[in-house]
Amino acid sequence: MILIVDDNPDNIFSLQKLLESKNFKVDTAHSGEEALKKILKHNYALIILDVQMPDMDGFEVAENIAGFSKTKETPIIFLSAVNTDKRFITKGYNSGGLDYVTKPVDPDILMLKVKTFYRLYEQTQALKEIQQTLELEVERRKQAQKELRSKVDYLHTLLESLPQIAFSCDYQGNIDFVNGRWFQFSDSASSFPETHPDDMPIATALNESLGFGRPLEMEVRIRKRDVMDYSYQLLRVWPILENSKNNWIGTFTDIDAQKRAEKEKDEFLSIASHELKTPLTSIKAYMQLLDRKLKLDRECAEAKYVSRVQGQVEKLNSLITDLLDLSKIDNGKLGINKKMFLLEHMVQNAIDSIVQTHDQSNMNLYREGDISGLMVYGDEIRLEQVLVNFLTNAYKYAAGTEKVIVQCTVINDFVKVSVIDFGIGIPANKQKEVFDKFYRVEETSFDFQGLGIGLYICSEIIRSHQGEIAVESSAGKGATFYFTLPLNPVTDVK
Repeated sequence: MILIVDDNPDNIFSLQKLLESKNFKVDTAHSGEEALKKILKHNYALIILDVQMPDMDGFEVAENIAGFSKTKETPIIFLSAVNTDKRFITKGYNSGGLDYVTKPVDPDILMLKVKTFYRLYEQTQALKEIQQTLELEVERRKQAQKELRSKVDYLHTLLESLPQIAFSCDYQGNIDFVNGRWFQFSDSASSFPETHPDDMPIATALNESLGFGRPLEMEVRIRKRDVMDYSYQLLRVWPILENSKNNWIGTFTDIDAQKRAEKEKDEFLSIASHELKTPLTSIKAYMQLLDRKLKLDRECAEAKYVSRVQGQVEKLNSLITDLLDLSKIDNGKLGINKKMFLLEHMVQNAIDSIVQTHDQSNMNLYREGDISGLMVYGDEIRLEQVLVNFLTNAYKYAAGTEKVIVQCTVINDFVKVSVIDFGIGIPANKQKEVFDKFYRVEETSFDFQGLGIGLYICSEIIRSHQGEIAVESSAGKGATFYFTLPLNPVTDVK
């Protein structure tokens, strides 16, 4: 809006019509006092100010306007018909005016000046807004940096208080902070501790993980400074913020004592299993001889007791076999002898074995799916062990039901072997854990005997065959345990 200040109504009227004809909004004041009051209330893009006015002339008005912080940069054009001398023009500029126009006014020249100053005013206002926005943004960023610095300092304080080795790094794996315990294992804040020659270097594993934006968790052996022995550490690296992948934090947790205990346990299991196996084999042989002798006398009641003892011996033998397999898995020595074999033959052998050992059961075992002639590459004995385990569990946990189904189907490049029972089932939140070492479902642990390692051994066997093992179940509605085998596997390179 443009303010016209003049004590002559005719001058105001003519200027107002001229400006309004060019689509300018116009306000008017008939004295210096009225003009100052309006200037305090409103913002004007330009003031056209008459010099010769009673009480307060244009120069005084301009000086007052320049004294207001709100309006000191508002452009002023002086108009004068009397004070045309150079000294008055100079006084006009000194009072804060940007131009001095003498009357009679040339409308075209005046409009050019008005448009120029109006455009300058708009540009100035736009620049002010941009400057204010920039100042606000700078202040916001300063505040954000201050808050971030505070959080980083707090994080570093927490990392210093941890009992583990701790560090932080960027998304490229460059270390930017380490706590004091770091220097027990490394003499540089930018270099990871030395790893065992048989372990992957930490920097390599970290770069691979961060390259995919994934957290890292690995067991690694590192060496203390000035010490020859390596100790096991669990390295975990994860993003500081859930939605930000730029900054990462890592910790080394000492698990050396745990690993040593596991090794001692594995050695004990291996030795104990082998030592138990020898007398158990002798007991089994003598019991078979005794059973044959007693069965010659059909009325001999002791034959039933011998049969029960043989059953318990078989259970003990199965437990010892599982312990031996577990020890072999933990030491990477579980024998897997792969070759092409007829899958139907393996499935039928497993079924026959279960039927013979559960001949007193009233449960019916059904076969579904035709896989006759299907050849697969794998260890037939180990895969039969998996299927027998599935069937044994089905007979155990679905006792009292009518049937168990062995189902074989070919799906694309895989064959799927399933054992379906209609027993107690497994709760959904426990299904992922049933293949873990020593895991037993709490609801069944007191009702059914076992070490909880059978399914773990099965999972390791199937994993070595590049297959998948899983369970589908719901509590009280039975369970389907299955494994898959590739029909065109990548053969082992030796």
